[in-house]
Amino acid sequence: MTKSATILSVLLLAVALLSGCQTAKEDSRPNIVLIMADDMGFSDIGCYGGEVQTPNLDKLAKGGLRYTQFYNNARCCPTRASLITGLYPHQAGMGWMTAADLGTPEYQGELNEQCVTIAEVLKEAGYSTYMSGKWHLSRGRNIRAGIKTNWPKQRGYDRYFGIIDGASNYFNPVVFSDNESYPAPGEDFYFTHAVSDSSVMFIDQHLRKKKDEPFFLYVAYTSPHWPLHALKRDIDKYKDIYKTGWDNLRERRFAKQVELGIFKETVGLTPRDEKVPAWDDLAPEKQDEFAMRMAIYAAQIDAMDQGIGRIVNKLKEEKQLDNTLIFFLSDNGACAEFISSGESKELTGEANTWESYRIHWANASSTPYKEYKHWIHEGGIATPLIVHWPSGIKGSNRFVREPGHIVDIMSTCVDVAKAEYPSVYKGNQIHPMEGQSLTPHFRGEPNNRKLIFWEHEANIGVRDGRWKLVAKTPENAKFDTASLELYDMERDPTEMTNLAQANPEKLQELFAAWQAWARKVGVHMDTREYNHRAREYQRKINGEFDEMHAGWNFVGGDNGYDFSIDTTGQISSKYSAKITAGPNAKQSCSLRWPFQAMKGEAFDLGAKVRGNGEASVKIVWIQPQPVKNIATKPVKPGTEAVEIQLLNAAAQRDGRCVLSIEIEGLKPGESVWIDAVSLLPKKSS
Repeated sequence: MTKSATILSVLLLAVALLSGCQTAKEDSRPNIVLIMADDMGFSDIGCYGGEVQTPNLDKLAKGGLRYTQFYNNARCCPTRASLITGLYPHQAGMGWMTAADLGTPEYQGELNEQCVTIAEVLKEAGYSTYMSGKWHLSRGRNIRAGIKTNWPKQRGYDRYFGIIDGASNYFNPVVFSDNESYPAPGEDFYFTHAVSDSSVMFIDQHLRKKKDEPFFLYVAYTSPHWPLHALKRDIDKYKDIYKTGWDNLRERRFAKQVELGIFKETVGLTPRDEKVPAWDDLAPEKQDEFAMRMAIYAAQIDAMDQGIGRIVNKLKEEKQLDNTLIFFLSDNGACAEFISSGESKELTGEANTWESYRIHWANASSTPYKEYKHWIHEGGIATPLIVHWPSGIKGSNRFVREPGHIVDIMSTCVDVAKAEYPSVYKGNQIHPMEGQSLTPHFRGEPNNRKLIFWEHEANIGVRDGRWKLVAKTPENAKFDTASLELYDMERDPTEMTNLAQANPEKLQELFAAWQAWARKVGVHMDTREYNHRAREYQRKINGEFDEMHAGWNFVGGDNGYDFSIDTTGQISSKYSAKITAGPNAKQSCSLRWPFQAMKGEAFDLGAKVRGNGEASVKIVWIQPQPVKNIATKPVKPGTEAVEIQLLNAAAQRDGRCVLSIEIEGLKPGESVWIDAVSLLPKKSS
């Protein structure tokens, strides 16, 4: 070998070694595991004052950081949107809930194309991405139609297991593996454990195939969201604990919070909610009932902690725990919603029940705060945040007392993953991140958090250092600046002393900042109750089939008919419904749109149809219980589209109505096309 060849070989070896070092350095980036509880209050877990047995979360807290002033968005969908996009919910399209598109991009009810998820960003940086649990970021109408544009697999996740919608039966849900659904597989199924098991499976599969590459895992439990479903062995641990009642529990939890150092002794415990009776005023049988509600709720959290323990143990077994950044938090404050349905009213925690633990225990879960999920007072937005990363956090068992917000999670993930947050993604302009990295806290330094803002159902808030502006707006009421409150959160973290009158300049300064933010993100102050908004959305009929078959029910598949969406512009728009008779088609078929109406409300119904056979088509107004049908005369559409109308159809009672387009006489191979379907309310005279 010549001298020059020898030098070249040495240089090539050096380059190879240098490349190897660079690869090793890049691959030393942490795995990231983001764990979220659902509807869990600030004080429920042990390391935040609770008596629920959460040894695994408590150990993570002892080995890492606990935040005392970390915030979510007071409701599941807006929180999840902010958490995984690093934006305020309005910027991501989730200013309200997935139950409706309220007519503006900020309230469209699912993620938009002007945001990116943590999974999408980290995937571009070389991370493998996994998710297990509750998604709840796709419009409900589209979920039921199987439109998957905004499902986890389509928003950056390599693998997914869980539920797409917001709540389910814990024992027999329809679950999804990637994009395919299947019923829960057997009697031993329990969704909380299935979320944990699939998380462990994703970690195991990743480490067997890609051990030298980092991963991002989002674990979104539904625990302890209603319904109250838990395993008997877990319920039995708690069935006697809560017989002392919520008054005693609030005092014990607050005393423990002070002992732990979460709050100073000078902080005041808020009074019991005036809607909640004193425990001692309840009859013994009511005490037993309520004690059981809380026992099941506690068992749900216990089961979640067990699963978190399995995730942590898997990381430890694989020698990955030290270099895995783990977050744990909740999507909103305690849930005071009154839920009661199901086949049985017996409080067993079994699949045939569907109950909540009510405002009575939510008030205890919020200890020491006031208010709950939905509202921007601390009881609605304060979340535990545990951060654990042995190789990346200086010290352990520390409190971080600086305010933070869920939008900061994206910024932190981008920071530690050395990822690049895009300004353009898949050809779409992307909003800049709104959060700030939490990594200075990992080093024991402040991150000097800028202002934090909220709006949900016209409940608003601003946090600026020690100051907080907040306002609560009742349902169906107009937002009123007279409701603005001001608190010094350093002296009064439980919002007991309203300083609005004593500090009018600070109040106006913060409200002006909120107004500027509201204009920026497109806030619309809507206070209508949930079902009102959902009912109104039902009336916004997908009559041009722009959302494919979302919202429509087809009756006739069992009779040999095929329903599809035609994209060839057969009538008046690009899309139309196409119904074709198969070789064994029999009887009739119909395309139905259900909606809610009040007694006396009247509507004009219409559609355009064309066909290539002898079938007849009519529009039928259906109001069941008892059935009240009104129908047009049947028409026989030809190759030219014809319009059919049913005018002034009126509801005979409050309740469900159906616009039905019914087809008879369609012979095998023949088709009917339907488009421009309209459902127009008549104006009251």
